[in-house]
Amino acid sequence: VQLQASGGGLVQPGGSLRLSCAASIRTFSIYRMGWFRQAPGKEREFVASISRSGGSTRYADSVKGRFTIFRDNAKNTVYLQMNSLKPEDMAVYYCAASSTGIEPSDFGSGGQGTQVTVSS
Repeated sequence: VQLQASGGGLVQPGGSLRLSCAASIRTFSIYRMGWFRQAPGKEREFVASISRSGGSTRYADSVKGRFTIFRDNAKNTVYLQMNSLKPEDMAVYYCAASSTGIEPSDFGSGGQGTQVTVSS
């Protein structure tokens, strides 16, 4: 599965961004999808995941209530709506696919990421 994230950029604290991840695969709907992030010098961190139909989601405690993951299977795309951004959200964000479940450990290494910078 080839994955390409986009939509990152520079935003002020409290601002919003919507990330997109396009999958180059015909059977996108059979995969659970997840978003991860990695800041310089830090480990990869789980952000959110979503089931195949979109009916089940999971979030890291640090983003609950601020971020929303959703998907459009007709467009082979998963999104991450990020609101009330904080400086600690700054990282490279990327998406990953899972054929087994939506637990963080179910996901592979992911595709090319997009940089999110939160700064005034």
